[in-house]
Amino acid sequence: MNSYLIKNATIVNEGKQTQADVYIKNQRIEKIAPQINITGAIEVDATGKYLFPGFIDDQVHFREPGLTHKAEIYTEAKAAVAGGITTFMEMPNTVPNTLTQELLSDKYVIGAKKSLANYSFFMGASNNNLDEVLKTDIKNVCGIKVFMGSSTGNMLVDNPKTLEGIFANAPTLVATHCEDEATIQQTLAAFKLEHGENLTIDMHPQIRNEEACFLSSSFAVDLAKKHGTRLHILHISTGKETFLFDNVTPLKDKKITAEACIHHLWFSNKDYATKGNFIKWNPAVKTPADRDQILKAVLDNHIDVIATDHAPHTLAEKQQTYSKAPAGGPLVQHAFNALFQMYHLGKITLEQIAEKTSHSLAICFQIKDRGYIREGYYADLTLVDLNASYTVNKDNILYKCGWSPFEGQTFNSQITHTFVSGHLAYENGVFNENTLGQRISFDR
Repeated sequence: MNSYLIKNATIVNEGKQTQADVYIKNQRIEKIAPQINITGAIEVDATGKYLFPGFIDDQVHFREPGLTHKAEIYTEAKAAVAGGITTFMEMPNTVPNTLTQELLSDKYVIGAKKSLANYSFFMGASNNNLDEVLKTDIKNVCGIKVFMGSSTGNMLVDNPKTLEGIFANAPTLVATHCEDEATIQQTLAAFKLEHGENLTIDMHPQIRNEEACFLSSSFAVDLAKKHGTRLHILHISTGKETFLFDNVTPLKDKKITAEACIHHLWFSNKDYATKGNFIKWNPAVKTPADRDQILKAVLDNHIDVIATDHAPHTLAEKQQTYSKAPAGGPLVQHAFNALFQMYHLGKITLEQIAEKTSHSLAICFQIKDRGYIREGYYADLTLVDLNASYTVNKDNILYKCGWSPFEGQTFNSQITHTFVSGHLAYENGVFNENTLGQRISFDR
């Protein structure tokens, strides 16, 4: 593997910015110093650019196996790397659902053969696979995923005994999708009674409403407190839910943590009029007040990490009527750009971006030797030009589905280089696929 010398970078890491060179050798950061001179290393001029620890995305749906007409690990991992994401954790609602250790192992084989980014895969829970869940290797698998609300993939876990069993016995982190199914079905029935089949996208946050989210999230928190579970609640979508979480305990000591997603930080229900089903997600994008409170919770540490919930569907699927169009959208290529745009708007600092997209992920999941720009750590690095604008359009979208909810958006920053485990995988629009990403491991 090549060695690299990144010169004159502004390093954004561990709450501060410093000017330094970074020497990469044998997959890891060998040295960080104000001036480094190494013979034989490939030099990357980072003058005027900002070097971040690579974005660790703890929630993606790359659709392989079984749904590869929407996306696949090869295409989406490349899009992620172009977006500055060096590591992803992928969800189990593929076909077949990842509900056995054998099926989980199969996904790791695919990752090893196809993924340009580093990877881990969640073990899925159902109403009847607790024995398989308990076999999960906690040092080599990111966590256990529980759908406490129905979404794409028919993996709803709604049996109270099963949930008690999972929360009481889970050997590692339990990540939950929280929406109360009974509330959703009751509200949906009321809307159908009033509107028949003529439901529209603007009704989505009213059907999958605040009450459904809060009931489920609070139930999960109560279960976790009862059993001492290591709980991580995904994609918080309401301001009310943010107050369920502690912002006093240091993150390394928290047993209950939470995630915010890019779409809930960027869009609101006012955008349904122009974006339609392209911003149909579960949980739903809700009000501007919810969006603002979620951001506040990210900044004051009620919410610990930022992720994407990248979940592509084909253009044809999204162009169906509201009731038929599936929930989810592609985000990994543009998530970092959206955060940098929020930085330009004064909503978040560069140091907070590094913390919430990398450092805090490493702490939450106890990831081994990643998530920071430190000597001895893997060289997972993202180099950014904060003053290079570009507009998202069909020609520069890398997702297999070929569309983005950010189409037409001009961003004022660009990812120029992405290093994955010391390999320069992406440079100014060009990929180097000679070396693939690695399976990450955990200090548990």
